[in-house]
Amino acid sequence: METNRTRPSRLPGERSHHRTRRLRTTLLALTAAGGLLLTGCGAGGGGSNSGNSGAANRSGFPAPAPPVASGGDNSSEPDGEQTGTPADKVAPSPDYLSTFALDVDTASYGYARRVLADGERPDPSTIRPEEFVNSFRQDYDRPDGNGFTVTVDGARTDSSNWSLVRVGLATRTADDTDERPPAALTFVIDVSGSMAETGRLDLAKKSLDEMTDRLRDDDSVALVTFSDEAETALPMTRLDGHRGQVHDAIDELETQSSTNLGAGVETGYATAGEGLRKGATNRVVLISDGLANTGDTNADSILDRIADERRDHGITLFGVGVGSDYGDALMEKLADKGDGHTAYVSDDTDARKVFVDQLPQNIDLTARDAKAQVAFDPETVAQFRLIGYEDRKVADDDFRDDKVDGGEIGPGHTVTALYAVRTRPGADGHLATASVRWLDPNTRAPHEDSGQLETDALHDSLSSASPRFQVTAVAAYFADTLRSPENSEGTLPGNPGLGQLATRAHTLAKKTEDTDVRQLAEAIDEARRID
Repeated sequence: METNRTRPSRLPGERSHHRTRRLRTTLLALTAAGGLLLTGCGAGGGGSNSGNSGAANRSGFPAPAPPVASGGDNSSEPDGEQTGTPADKVAPSPDYLSTFALDVDTASYGYARRVLADGERPDPSTIRPEEFVNSFRQDYDRPDGNGFTVTVDGARTDSSNWSLVRVGLATRTADDTDERPPAALTFVIDVSGSMAETGRLDLAKKSLDEMTDRLRDDDSVALVTFSDEAETALPMTRLDGHRGQVHDAIDELETQSSTNLGAGVETGYATAGEGLRKGATNRVVLISDGLANTGDTNADSILDRIADERRDHGITLFGVGVGSDYGDALMEKLADKGDGHTAYVSDDTDARKVFVDQLPQNIDLTARDAKAQVAFDPETVAQFRLIGYEDRKVADDDFRDDKVDGGEIGPGHTVTALYAVRTRPGADGHLATASVRWLDPNTRAPHEDSGQLETDALHDSLSSASPRFQVTAVAAYFADTLRSPENSEGTLPGNPGLGQLATRAHTLAKKTEDTDVRQLAEAIDEARRID
């Protein structure tokens, strides 16, 4: 059973009431047995004393008050939990709020598949679980216009009192027949020597040719190349009557020497700024293996130099990674700081998906500076942990500060956040409320929507949840296992290990008839062989 209820934004006058409720909760926690935060039993520890404020707690809105201060690493031992299990590694969260910028990156999963196919295990530092989870189709309802639907559901795991809770955000369907603003795309192409490897520049050229044929007559394209230096190979050019000129410029791309990625990005943004089109989606598309070895190789300083174009003109960055050796960290940071996202392509199938099938969602925008905040009910939740999103965390107080950077999201996207949640023994009632806030891409007016989850809506087991929920769980557990090479069953509660994950993935591939899920099963098989 899923819940997907939309609630109106909280009025300013409601804030003091909620702040009082949070203060009461804080005082109760501080006076709980033993003086330890978050270790009280759900049926005791002042639960009856807070009964009159239950309506405020269940109003379903994130708290505007500053989070409760926490001491140390918040690693107090949960009541009733046996030691020596992966669940012990999930630290309690004293403020019961979790806030993060939305992210639709998928490069981490794509690159992991490539490395596994080459017979090696990915470096744990390149594994970002949220990018594994967000690589798969979901079953969320979609809105009719710009904005999001909010779906919150969950399932209990085999670990005592632990559940996986899925927060799903979906934008409207991506339909290339829909009216969209024209796109002004500046392609920044790595032509360094390392791009000569099969599956790098040749794949990029083929992809750009296909994308050029798919773009509309009122779209514009510019080409910037970089090796030891950067140059504009084609200024911003309208495709109407000029597609042949764009194809010719793509055909002339050839590899050269070293990789001055900083110069490429700087020249790319300068070219995008010169060709800026009012009322259009202005985007830089960086295609590279990310192996910068000349000039500035620091993402922060590279982006500092083009801050004006990003801030004043709203030019966003879409990073596309290629190559068996891939500078994942640099590309991911550039995209995050450049208000965009990343994908990784290893073959023609991947390239067609990114540059053709997913073209509308990769060039259009339906939301700017989108952030999510999940408020867990302290009367039913003892602990929780957001799986992934370490690089996208936002201070709880900044959820409604629209000057704080969020994520840029296009049509056809879904954003999934998965939480490991330990409920209090016998807990019953409201479990969590998830809210999303975003700015209209044109007017920058703020909007919010929310959804809620009750404890009785949790599925009894993962196997009784929807197939798409199960795929989400398998992807998260797989990422967890790859991140924890010293522990064959990872650190997340309920992780069954690669053997059972492979069986589940193959079963789900048959049930969903989804090629992406079949590839997930094959990747898990590869990981098992390597182990």
